[in-house]
Amino acid sequence: MKALIFKEAHAPLEYLDVDTPTPATGEVLVKIKAGALNHRDVWITKGLYPGLRPDVTPGSCGAGTVDGRDVIINPNVDWGTDTLKRNASYTILGMPTNGTFAEYIAINPDRLVDKPAHLSMEEAAALPLAGVTAYRALFSKARCQAGDKVLINGVGGGVALFACQFAIAAGADVYVTSSKQEKIDQAIALGAKGGALYTEPKWSKSFAKQFGTVDIVIDSAGGDGFNELLKLCSPHARIATYGGTRGTAKVEPSLLFWKEIEIYGTTMGSDTEFEAMVDFVNEHKLHPVVDSVYALADHAEAYAHMDAGKQFGKIVLKM
Repeated sequence: MKALIFKEAHAPLEYLDVDTPTPATGEVLVKIKAGALNHRDVWITKGLYPGLRPDVTPGSCGAGTVDGRDVIINPNVDWGTDTLKRNASYTILGMPTNGTFAEYIAINPDRLVDKPAHLSMEEAAALPLAGVTAYRALFSKARCQAGDKVLINGVGGGVALFACQFAIAAGADVYVTSSKQEKIDQAIALGAKGGALYTEPKWSKSFAKQFGTVDIVIDSAGGDGFNELLKLCSPHARIATYGGTRGTAKVEPSLLFWKEIEIYGTTMGSDTEFEAMVDFVNEHKLHPVVDSVYALADHAEAYAHMDAGKQFGKIVLKM
């Protein structure tokens, strides 16, 4: 079979013919139709991810078929039974274990859920890692309900877009930020109420004047702009953060305690939340936003596109 193979950091992935995996006792062989990139895949190639091992196939997200059944692959490896916290041994499919950027994968059937019929294979492959991260951040942590005002900071990436779509489907009023007006306009086309360019001076003041304050913030940036998010919070607002792409955040304590703001860190999600996320997508007939689709052989172009950070939605590799 064809597969991408990680050899070492700071070196291109290799596109090779390798042996089709033989399922171990209790495993099944899934024919992968599509797999989606995440930022961790780029970080792996740059040596910025822990536990790197040579000769591993990357890729956390995938969809395919097994015994005539269309399935989505849950990328959790040993989350455990506690929904609130993962096991110390927890890892994510695609490093250090073989992932989805191959024509086949041998995997335990408890990692598979039925693909919603309204999704294409490319859309289904876009869903797993980003979808469960957004679901946990928005619902398990920030407790989003109909009527909440939700601010998605940095819309355009996979998790942020899923949080945007999920919140809209749940009946919340959603607002977004971006460094590009085009991405704000695309989010509004999905159902967001409005947005702001976080690159503008004193953008939080103009946002508050136009839209008011918010009940929930979903953020993956941190950095110097984190205080601007605090300023936009209503009393008893909830912030869920799943990343720190802009570095260390400097927080003014008075912005926290006076409004009694709650801040939650979150990473991925439990198996229970994964299944609930897929059910939510199926119930609301949501379609993941796919930015672009590349052939597996053209993976270098896909990785470069992800690294440039210009995408709106998920980047997918088609087998």
